[in-house]
Amino acid sequence: MEIRIDDRKKIAFPRINHYDYAIRYIVEQGLEAKFVLLPPATKETTELGTKYSPDYACAPFKHSLGSLIEALEAGAEVLVETGGLCRLDYYGELQKEIIRELGYRCEFINLAEYMGGKKKEWLKLARQLNPKLNPARLAAGVYEGVKMAECMDEIEESYFKHAGFEAEGGSFKKVYRQFLLEMQIAENKNEIKAGYQKAKQAFAELPLKIPENPVRIGVVGEYFTIMDEHSNQYLQEKLVRLGASVYRFMNVTNCHLRAKASAFLPKIKEYAQYSMGPTTTWTIHAALDYAKRGFDGIIHVKSFGCTPEMDAIPVLQNISRDYHIPVLYLTYDMQDSDTGLDTRLEAFYDMLERKKKVLR
Repeated sequence: MEIRIDDRKKIAFPRINHYDYAIRYIVEQGLEAKFVLLPPATKETTELGTKYSPDYACAPFKHSLGSLIEALEAGAEVLVETGGLCRLDYYGELQKEIIRELGYRCEFINLAEYMGGKKKEWLKLARQLNPKLNPARLAAGVYEGVKMAECMDEIEESYFKHAGFEAEGGSFKKVYRQFLLEMQIAENKNEIKAGYQKAKQAFAELPLKIPENPVRIGVVGEYFTIMDEHSNQYLQEKLVRLGASVYRFMNVTNCHLRAKASAFLPKIKEYAQYSMGPTTTWTIHAALDYAKRGFDGIIHVKSFGCTPEMDAIPVLQNISRDYHIPVLYLTYDMQDSDTGLDTRLEAFYDMLERKKKVLR
């Protein structure tokens, strides 16, 4: 019997919400490498990242560092840091040095070095990871992985809009978890499409008990913390359990695949004539849109020390004043207790509900 040795490189990315599944698909189906898919983040992940991070580093840095160290312990040989439009763009180099000082030996790729680069540079990087690369298969894998991310964004959006009104407790969560499981193990575009259509149909068939005047809350804020449920202490889930319909514009589909932030500047010129940072334009645009559509409240999410989102706060205060819409400001670092957050969310929801009754 022939023994086959799997010489594919084991690649890992920092966790961010459920996008790991789309990244896994691109790595395994397109790049034909192995992806180290980590379980959901835990308190230990946070503590690990915090232990080895500089005090001044923002929460996304600490969360991603914890993920990378756990990936190394799980057998990863290649670490990939995505970079970003703010300080995160510089964090790859710092994380690489921290990991080296901890004694780990691995290949470290900082995608910040490739941002804005030509296609041939990305192709060269792909060949570095897999010398036997099939460019056509890579292109197909990337396209299908991106479509998976779009499907996940759409199903997640539907879940948070409607799960607070489910007639049978846990029915929406059951469908959503099954959908994520199918995305986690999908190996071709047909399985992605089938899982998406199945979840969409199941949601449509679930009975709802929608109140006459449901509370609608829009969530805006900093890119990583607003999307990563572990980082924001499952904020949207908590709002759903309170009975709210929750909207979040910030996701990969809206912010990277449909339009650039600059396209929204004309729509917010009354409040901001220039971009003040990576996520500020998206934050202001989404908040203004929620206000104009008559939402009951807005929650602003950011990590501690996030300069762009701190700049957005005065603008949000102006929108709140002009449209008489309450805004709750939440700042995250390395909290591990839900008590304070739960109390603030319950008070905010109760206030919105009472306001609706008075105005009705």
